[in-house]
Amino acid sequence: MGQKRLGLRRRQSVVMVVAVLLVATAVSSAVAQLSQSYYASTCPNVETLVRGAVTQKLKETFNAAPGTLRLFFHDCFVRGCDASVLIAGQDDEHSAGADTTLSPDALDLITRAKAAVDADAGCSNKVSCADILALAAREVVSQAGGPYYQVELGRLDGKVGTRAVVKHSLPGAAFDLDQLNKLFATNGLTQTDMIALSGGHTIGVTHCDKFVRRLYQFKGKAAANSPAMNLAFLRQMRQTCPLNYSPSTVAMLDAVTPNKFDNGYFQTLQQQKGLLASDQVLFADRRSRATVNYFAANQTAFFDAFVAAITKLGRVGVKTVAGNDAEIRRVCTKVN
Repeated sequence: MGQKRLGLRRRQSVVMVVAVLLVATAVSSAVAQLSQSYYASTCPNVETLVRGAVTQKLKETFNAAPGTLRLFFHDCFVRGCDASVLIAGQDDEHSAGADTTLSPDALDLITRAKAAVDADAGCSNKVSCADILALAAREVVSQAGGPYYQVELGRLDGKVGTRAVVKHSLPGAAFDLDQLNKLFATNGLTQTDMIALSGGHTIGVTHCDKFVRRLYQFKGKAAANSPAMNLAFLRQMRQTCPLNYSPSTVAMLDAVTPNKFDNGYFQTLQQQKGLLASDQVLFADRRSRATVNYFAANQTAFFDAFVAAITKLGRVGVKTVAGNDAEIRRVCTKVN
């Protein structure tokens, strides 16, 4: 019996090592094929064109900033960074799970940025929607007060977008640290990467249904092991989200500086004012608390970690060879 258990453990260890190696190999391949100067000769003005579209949209509504950052994250975690999240159809990713609340303003921003790029005669149909989304994500972070960073380019657009894979590809609002680490690790991201990317919640909102079980006790459905919440904050959130809340009601993820990309998110976690259980657990769990405290005290450290993490995120599952599964879409919402 002991030998059988030992053999099983060895096989499980081998499987884990193989999985990690496969992720590492895929990431290394992506790094080799992506380049910050990918469009230097074909569309040298691409970054300026995308920046202009983002600036104009943010003048109209700040909602596009957190929405675009979330759009990029959701795209990369579902089928890789291939703009499949933008495809519209009967079985598209928009109609499943967390993707049902993707921001219309963010989708409009990408449509505008694509139009701006294609309006340049030298750039028309030469820049992928996946790269436009990656550049737009950088722009909203920077224009909201966050770090400006160089974006690796050269992604192609995927030809498939289906709802079936969405649910199991994105983190849940009630995830604990182990669940978060496991999901991020499958995409080649570390715990520090995960915490830094979670810091993107320094801008944006969430709907009441994502945290209402942290506010009230429901018979037979109490949130299991939900991290503690500041009592005064809990009372405040009950006013925002009463038991008969509207499905459209939202609350700021960082109520102190909701329109500024800073390290305020981590400070709210220290005060036990994280709305989502998956956010507050980063401070509640001793294994991640030190990183939260570090980012809360040092915004530069947070920015550096965020840039490193979102750069790695942008390499997940990229497609760089045109063929049966990849192309440059003429319209971001449908395959050619």
